[in-house]
Amino acid sequence: MTIELQGLRTVIYPVADLAAAKAWWTELIGVTPYFDEPFYVGFEVAGYELGLLPTEDSADGSFTYWGVESVADAVSQALTNGATEHVPAADVGGGIITATVRTPDGSVVGFITNPHFALPS
Repeated sequence: MTIELQGLRTVIYPVADLAAAKAWWTELIGVTPYFDEPFYVGFEVAGYELGLLPTEDSADGSFTYWGVESVADAVSQALTNGATEHVPAADVGGGIITATVRTPDGSVVGFITNPHFALPS
């Protein structure tokens, strides 16, 4: 069994100072966040998600999420192929399911099912 990747969907940057990062990105891309909470800030950029996640641990770098039909199936297949669980599957709100795995070489790969995702026409 293989995973059908539907395309890139989201990149999330871990940040130590959420307010400063939000101001920097807002200035850089000229767009205000559509989602702005103390636990996450999200920008819509050309139909894709650019997220800021407050954390003191940025050792893994940014997280990129691939769209998949089923996060559970994608994680299961990745684990069968030698990955290890990084962050278990969870509904992060609005029916959006995410999870991350660590590949055998140590990279972190994210999977996302987002029923609201649609590229702009």
